[in-house]
Amino acid sequence: MRMKKETKQKMLLLLVAGATLGFSRSPKNYFMILESVANEWKDIDRKALVRAVREFYNDRIIDYKEKKDGTVEIVLTKEGKKKALKFQIDEIKIKKPEKWDGKWRVVIFDIPEKNKKAREALRNKLKELGFKELQKSVLVLPYECEDEIDFIAEVFEIRGFVRFMRVNSFTNDEQFKLKFGLY
Repeated sequence: MRMKKETKQKMLLLLVAGATLGFSRSPKNYFMILESVANEWKDIDRKALVRAVREFYNDRIIDYKEKKDGTVEIVLTKEGKKKALKFQIDEIKIKKPEKWDGKWRVVIFDIPEKNKKAREALRNKLKELGFKELQKSVLVLPYECEDEIDFIAEVFEIRGFVRFMRVNSFTNDEQFKLKFGLY
């Protein structure tokens, strides 16, 4: 019996959160991550967890490492990390500040035809996040989003083809101020 996609995604993201916990240097971040992970683990059915771990292992998403003290550690494989990133991309949101800082964020891309699916996925994701098309491969947003764009380009494996800019103005930007309700 295959389990629901959402359950598997949640479990995979919890494994990623566990890995993130290991890299956290800030005690504040450490406890925030720990609290959210602990709450989420409580909601998972134990039988479903065992099935998911078995499926993840069979699909080569996770691997086991035996430690010196005899305990077994579950780790994400390279493929598992990629899959987790793809799940996280669905959760991306760009925060709208209370007051606009007067700068436009412009994303420009020139993605080769052989990466057509990634190009379309990028364009669709940017529009989903609220970007407006200036041209087919030039989209604008008035809010800070550089980290989100870097993450998306990394997930779609097109980082070398995507450029991010902050500009003060561009020709006819009044139309876009209206579109974004900045007046």
